[in-house]
Amino acid sequence: MIDHLLQPLVCERFVNDEHYRQGHLRVINALPARRVLGLHLPEVKQLAKQLSREGCEVELSNGERRVCVDGKGLVRCFEHLSSVRLCYEETLVWGFLINLERCSLAARFAMLESYVPVLDNWAVCDTFCANAKWMSRADKEQLWDFLQRWLGSTREFEVRFAVVSAMTCFLCDDWIDRVFEAVDRVDFNRIKSDYTSVKGKAQAAQQGVVQGAEPYYVRMGVAWLLATALAKFPEHTREYVRRSSLPDDVIWLYVRKARESFRTRNVEAM
Repeated sequence: MIDHLLQPLVCERFVNDEHYRQGHLRVINALPARRVLGLHLPEVKQLAKQLSREGCEVELSNGERRVCVDGKGLVRCFEHLSSVRLCYEETLVWGFLINLERCSLAARFAMLESYVPVLDNWAVCDTFCANAKWMSRADKEQLWDFLQRWLGSTREFEVRFAVVSAMTCFLCDDWIDRVFEAVDRVDFNRIKSDYTSVKGKAQAAQQGVVQGAEPYYVRMGVAWLLATALAKFPEHTREYVRRSSLPDDVIWLYVRKARESFRTRNVEAM
């Protein structure tokens, strides 16, 4: 849809340096059907800010060209375009545009109804959540209710979206118990993943492959939430983990994340 704006910003090393390219693809680990152009995140974010103010001409799925005058118009175009056609960087731009909009909470939720089902990659999901500054200003009860739908989803990145959003906005005194209760209700066996689980580290980047049980990115998201909670509420988190219904491998991932973090490497995790 906006390839003509993204292509000039592609990192030269991504094109010419195979080692760099493989590293970039390995970190992002997009699904095979999702093209990766090779832009750096700051360039994508800067472009999104420009498009939010100025709009641009886009190409729709039927070949029609349309001029969108601002970010809101671009979001509407993204919503009506098959997500299969979008490259990795376009999904990032879409998320940035939603976060940049000045609108009501209801309008934001309406935009997310179309965007969250498109999430199919940890980097897109987590980048959106990290830049959703509006969440900190939103009515907590309304936001929490909105997240519950996605937390109960059977799709991997819809659940991860809810988990990472909860980690970002609700790890505080008034909400920590509700967060733990919600995490404990996650049914990992119901969640479907498009990623293939394998053993052993591959020699080259293999898009859509993970080294862990499915749904790997939900398990990692919950482990990340718990490790972050440990930094803020150590005793409360340890108490919850000891009595939780979480799978053993999620607990193991949490302990590993806690040991890797400079905030909790010297904090007892269990």
